[in-house]
Amino acid sequence: MGFVSTILGFCGFGVGISAGVGLGYVLFIYFQPSDVKDPVIKPLVELDSKSLQRFLPEIPLWVKNPDYDRVDWLNKFLEIMWPYLDKAICKTAKNIATPIIHDQAPKFKIKSVSFESLTLGCLPPTFQGMKVYLTEEKELIMEPCLKWAGNPNVTVAVKAYGLKATVQVVDLQVFAQPRITLKPLVPSFPCFAKIYVSLMERPHIDFGLKLAGADVMSIPGLHHYAKELIKDQVAGMYLWPKTLEVQVLDPTKAMKKPVGVLHVKVLSAKNLMKKDLMGASDPYVKLKLTETKAPSKKTTVKHNNLNPEWNEEFTMVVKDPETQVLELTVYDWEQISKHDKMGINAFPLKELVPDEPVVKTFDLLKTLDTNDPQNDKTRGQIELELTYKPFKEDELPKDVKDSDTVQKSREDAPDGGGVLVVTVYEAFDIEGKHHTNPYARIIFKGEERKTKQLKKNRDPRWDEEFTFTVDEPPLKEKLHVEVLSTSTKIGLLHPKETLGYVDIDLNDVVSNRRINEKFHLIDSKNGRIQIELQWQTS
Repeated sequence: MGFVSTILGFCGFGVGISAGVGLGYVLFIYFQPSDVKDPVIKPLVELDSKSLQRFLPEIPLWVKNPDYDRVDWLNKFLEIMWPYLDKAICKTAKNIATPIIHDQAPKFKIKSVSFESLTLGCLPPTFQGMKVYLTEEKELIMEPCLKWAGNPNVTVAVKAYGLKATVQVVDLQVFAQPRITLKPLVPSFPCFAKIYVSLMERPHIDFGLKLAGADVMSIPGLHHYAKELIKDQVAGMYLWPKTLEVQVLDPTKAMKKPVGVLHVKVLSAKNLMKKDLMGASDPYVKLKLTETKAPSKKTTVKHNNLNPEWNEEFTMVVKDPETQVLELTVYDWEQISKHDKMGINAFPLKELVPDEPVVKTFDLLKTLDTNDPQNDKTRGQIELELTYKPFKEDELPKDVKDSDTVQKSREDAPDGGGVLVVTVYEAFDIEGKHHTNPYARIIFKGEERKTKQLKKNRDPRWDEEFTFTVDEPPLKEKLHVEVLSTSTKIGLLHPKETLGYVDIDLNDVVSNRRINEKFHLIDSKNGRIQIELQWQTS
């Protein structure tokens, strides 16, 4: 009986196994998903940038994305300079952090905090690529891809309540894609006024942390929590559109933008020196602000008068009231020979109180050198009324603008006078029939300004600024801008020709305060010119 049972057991086992395998195969085939598709196999050259980054994450961005430029030269520079940059950066960081820690430590009952070691290690960061954006504003936008898997050693010793603890940061990894904007670009070194830094995506940050020699990051859950906390904090502060702003120069002073208007009223003069052999002198006054290319202002000539009265008013654009000086010179007009200088003086604008008229009497001097003995001689006096009116805060030139846009219109246009600031940046695709030596001519209400001439250039860049002072808003006026070319050779049949022009309606400029656009040139096939217009009132 036992033998039979054994035989039957083996048979049942075999039948069960066979039946189970058969049933499982049937169920597997029956319940197999019908929407499963065969994988699509493509060559690497046909994949887009996101697919390449997913399959090949360690390839530099300049390989995967054509928008990024290769910057091996920068990585080589960092490799050579890193030992010196390491010491300089650590020294600067230590000098900045030490006084801050010294002020904050007593609040937490900490006796002292000191750096036992501070080094960034021997491995420099590397740039996987860099993207550069071109805009119509005075700015430079860069997006580098930064990776740093360094071996820094930052050890901080903390003393409190009679105990000492050391905290050490090691094995730091930072992968980030910042956007660095340098703006506005200015003609003063280092050629930009501010640095704006933003993160285009959440950074990857990893590091090791030791407390009293023990690896704190080995505690379950702490490593992940600390990394995510730091990522969230950094992203919350600097993830685009939020920015870190670092001011390098004062933009207003660096760009020398108009910040106000100086109203000068030449009242009178008395006891002037007699310069003419026959009769008295024929005086007139010449006014000029330093640090500006604007033409001088002149009064009318008072013939045969040593105590003239003018009562003539002038307005002058001010760019830096702290450093600019008003120079006034009295001349004796001559019909044939050179005009004789009767006396000179100067007045620094920083002594004026904004919006408060002041009447000043100046002694006329031979020279502006206070130690010159020739100034002891009496040359007469001149009386002026001076008023400095700074522009309103909301009308000052802004250094942060959205390109290809204008500012929001005001509900009503200003009813007073002001200054029209015209900046001629550059022209594109201009070509003359006989020569292309372009310069721009700006005409506004009969006043004419000209840029410098550039020889043999179809895409000239001038970057020149002009100001026009007016007594009322130019709501119905137009600004005429014309690009001309003159021959640099003598004897040509066509010494001058027009390369194109544009008439700009100033109503929008007054309403919007500022526009920055590229205008198509009339009578030019493809020519364009970029001009920025600002309307400012005091």
